Amino acid sequence: MAYSELIKNFNRIREYMREFYVYGFKSREEFNNKSSRSYDDERRRVENWLGDYMNFRTTSKGKNVFISIDSRMVRHNPLYKAWKAKSFTDGDITLHFLLFDILSSPEKSLNMREIIDEMDERLSGFENPKNFDESTVRKKLKEYIEEGLIISEKRGRSVYYKRAADDEMCSTDCLDFFSEVSPCGVIGSCLLDRIESPASRFAFKHHYITSAMDSEILRLLLEAINDKKSVICETKNCKRGRKETKNIVPLKIFVSVQNGRQYLMGYSENFNRIMSKRVDSIDAVKIGEKCDDFDYYRETLDKMQSHMWGVSTQSQSGQRMEHVDFTVKYNDREKHIHQRLEREKRCGTVERLDENTSRFSADIYDAWEMVPWIRTFICRITEINFSNKELEKQFREDIKEMYRLYGLCDSEGGEGV
Repeated sequence: MAYSELIKNFNRIREYMREFYVYGFKSREEFNNKSSRSYDDERRRVENWLGDYMNFRTTSKGKNVFISIDSRMVRHNPLYKAWKAKSFTDGDITLHFLLFDILSSPEKSLNMREIIDEMDERLSGFENPKNFDESTVRKKLKEYIEEGLIISEKRGRSVYYKRAADDEMCSTDCLDFFSEVSPCGVIGSCLLDRIESPASRFAFKHHYITSAMDSEILRLLLEAINDKKSVICETKNCKRGRKETKNIVPLKIFVSVQNGRQYLMGYSENFNRIMSKRVDSIDAVKIGEKCDDFDYYRETLDKMQSHMWGVSTQSQSGQRMEHVDFTVKYNDREKHIHQRLEREKRCGTVERLDENTSRFSADIYDAWEMVPWIRTFICRITEINFSNKELEKQFREDIKEMYRLYGLCDSEGGEGV
């Protein structure tokens, strides 16, 4: 079979793109779950779309191909190119343009028989014309109705079809910004392709582009949330090397402002609790039945958020809730530290002890999630306490190790902490 850059199913290429960019740096020999020919075909497709960003490194294990992108220099997400390489048959293309040529405006409304007659008339002048039966046309119209491109209305026993009115296009700047920062931003990218837009006026210090590969999964999850339905998620267990399915009632999508990673927050029927799941770890989603308890689970999650620092809804210590508090001291020129505590806290309280001292305290599900933030106050922390003593021990040992690395020990050889 001849090699083609176009793809019919995006999931076919998604795994390779994740291995090249997100998980990274595998050689051809390490893709042992795929044939060598399949690997070569998919690699060539990725190179066609992302050739300017492809690099390789030769190691003892062989040649590792990977994608290298400096997000500060890229104004538009290059991974969207993969979504625009979908293949179509000649019949798909012919039927698409025929339907929208026949239904040329929102004012023109035709029933199925009239549409078929016009199609036959327009194709009659071609040699070996493509014939479409009523079932095929009806399925295509149903697809366009679901997409909001066609509107149907019943008159007596007949169903009439007409084109939906075109919405006014929002500003180029709005689309430009949406396409780069919003979940499912590929929609904005496709709209930008339809208009002559000037060069992007936006540049991003932190440009999180890998979520582009999860757009179809995210769309299905958002659809299920909107319709209050459960989903069946198929994931790959890398440790066990097998596929797993989980029944989940999706409730919200959380997006990390630190790394751009997207998480599904939902009620897991397998574990009988609300938990998180990384969207990029989900291979497939099938929308299930309507969930009668959706509003109850959503309300429960809303209440839980007052004790969530990140996406964890369960402590690692076995405690139902973990307590953490720390005190920081700052000089007269660092009064902004108190405002920073107030601004950056996601939950908990901040108390001013005196003009140069503040204390933060919180009861949260998982105090481990707070550690990276707490570390940014090192050198100003005068006291810190965790109810999770394993975490407190690890935190203090990390600081001692840092002191040792920098040679900050007292004269008797002890650590200066």
